[in-house]
Amino acid sequence: MNSYNINKGIGRTVEFKGLKAQYLFIFAGGLLGTLILVMILYMAGVNSYICLFLGAGGASLIVWQTFSLNRKYGEHGLMKITANKRHPRYIICRKPVHRYLKFTSKQNAV
Repeated sequence: MNSYNINKGIGRTVEFKGLKAQYLFIFAGGLLGTLILVMILYMAGVNSYICLFLGAGGASLIVWQTFSLNRKYGEHGLMKITANKRHPRYIICRKPVHRYLKFTSKQNAV
């Protein structure tokens, strides 16, 4: 019986066969989605060879892409990319400059 080390220390991220952090969830979710797709196609009456071809092709694509992303971006790379996409390229200021320089005293504000 094979034994696999999943966690290699306290406070470190989960790693399995080289996949780290969110790539494990992408890997597992992709394979589960491929399995469900093949099962639905098989129950719908699609030819079994087509189901096997789609299942094997989809699973190999998921494995290849997940390991490729893990190698390219590293442990926190995907989170950095999504954060960068949400960051605005520039800030638009539509108020006139004198609106920012206007001084109001505290007595008038009350």
